[in-house]
Amino acid sequence: MSKVSEKREKQAQAKSTLARKLVTAALIIAAFAAVAYLGLHKRGHRLDAFAQCLAAKQVKMYGAYWCPHCAEQKEMFESSFHYVPYVECGVTGSRDEALVCKDAGIKHFPTWQFADGGREEGTLSLPTLGNKAGCDLP
Repeated sequence: MSKVSEKREKQAQAKSTLARKLVTAALIIAAFAAVAYLGLHKRGHRLDAFAQCLAAKQVKMYGAYWCPHCAEQKEMFESSFHYVPYVECGVTGSRDEALVCKDAGIKHFPTWQFADGGREEGTLSLPTLGNKAGCDLP
């Protein structure tokens, strides 16, 4: 075999080895990404039925975009919060309260209103919300 042929063969082997390593690394990364996505997706939706139950029981949360306790309350629901009936009381760009919240007599955030007219102010645990509304946690 000539030196040129040997050199080409070594280059081809090096390219083949590099390609295999890249494909293997890509497959490993894809596998980790798939496991992480599926794990987060499943966990994030575990509260969907609970949040939908609160909505069916006419439970409503009044909050403000600037309120850290409201953000904390929303985070408890993970990705399922969008099912919870929510009234935004903050007026964008100010600390004023929206008229709908003033008319409802909301003084503190968050405020939870229940179908029987009862209210609870402050961040509530999910079990407390479930007990007050008659909704079971998963």
